[in-house]
Amino acid sequence: MLDLDIHFQRDDFSLQVKQQFTAPITGILGASGSGKSTLLALIAGLLKPQHGSISLNGKKLCDTHSRLWVAPHQRHIGLVFQDGQLLPHLSVRNNLLYGYNNIAIEQRRFSPDVVVELLEIGSLLERKPMHLSGGEKQRVVLGRAVLYSPELLLLDEPLSALDERLKQQILPFFLRIYDECKIPMMYVTHAFSELEFLTSQRFLVRDGELHKDSA
Repeated sequence: MLDLDIHFQRDDFSLQVKQQFTAPITGILGASGSGKSTLLALIAGLLKPQHGSISLNGKKLCDTHSRLWVAPHQRHIGLVFQDGQLLPHLSVRNNLLYGYNNIAIEQRRFSPDVVVELLEIGSLLERKPMHLSGGEKQRVVLGRAVLYSPELLLLDEPLSALDERLKQQILPFFLRIYDECKIPMMYVTHAFSELEFLTSQRFLVRDGELHKDSA
């Protein structure tokens, strides 16, 4: 469970969120500049709220009252961005293992072979990112994030750079990841159709506040 009670201010922009998130996949919808990505950055620890607290599965990650702050690399939260951000000099295999090799053995919840099969990327393992299609890159990025064994997966418009055909190919993999790996997700997008496919737990970011979608 993710529990937020935060206020963030930057110049004229203000974001105020008080909400508990318990769904397997939570959808966050909003126009460009509405604060969707800012919300994810606050959860991940890339930004600090001026006031409030953030808890994940009962563990406090941030509490401005007690000056508690858990650094991003200690939060064990996975991030997937729209541009993938694969390391270009590494093969797909080594990109997948990048986070896996940097966590303790006892933290590893998933086998690389199982994740490779789950995402159907076995034939790509020796390729470099420059030789992958957009859809292939996003599957590799997902695999790398899952192998980090995160407690929460944050997805920041992960399909926005893909055409509609590729989106329809990739969307089922998000459901497959949850069904097989049980990693809760927060999925941010401006495309309602993506959230309609993935989840009924949807929120709209508007005017710096979070509103539950009733559609």
